[in-house]
Amino acid sequence: MIQPAARTAVAPADRAARSLELALAAARTAADNRGRDIAVLDLRGITPVFDYFVIATGASRRQLHAISEEIDRVLEQEMGDRRLGIEGYAGSQWILLDYGDVVIHLFDEKTRAFYDLENLWNPAPHVDVSSIVDRPQLA
Repeated sequence: MIQPAARTAVAPADRAARSLELALAAARTAADNRGRDIAVLDLRGITPVFDYFVIATGASRRQLHAISEEIDRVLEQEMGDRRLGIEGYAGSQWILLDYGDVVIHLFDEKTRAFYDLENLWNPAPHVDVSSIVDRPQLA
């Protein structure tokens, strides 16, 4: 079970901006690694536990591992953030990366359809990520 991250004394506006920045970096990284159906849900008005969910689908276990590892690398090395926890890596149907205010869900297609997080968190507004995820892929 995910526990709320200990929050430091940071102005709420600064924390919210930082959370969005991390969520968008994770979405961009998933897209760069050929993740599909990428969504970012804004949970700030729904729960005090998380700010954003990033949800993406991968085509295979290998791809899900590659996406999760690259998100870890980008968020740690380029964004200066560290993952608090990881679940599901061995099974690779649903990999959850916990960054405190941002939680990243990487699914295979069947598991994503079964759990349907976007419907479960239906009241959450979707962040427009079209400029990030609709970029042409390199061959």
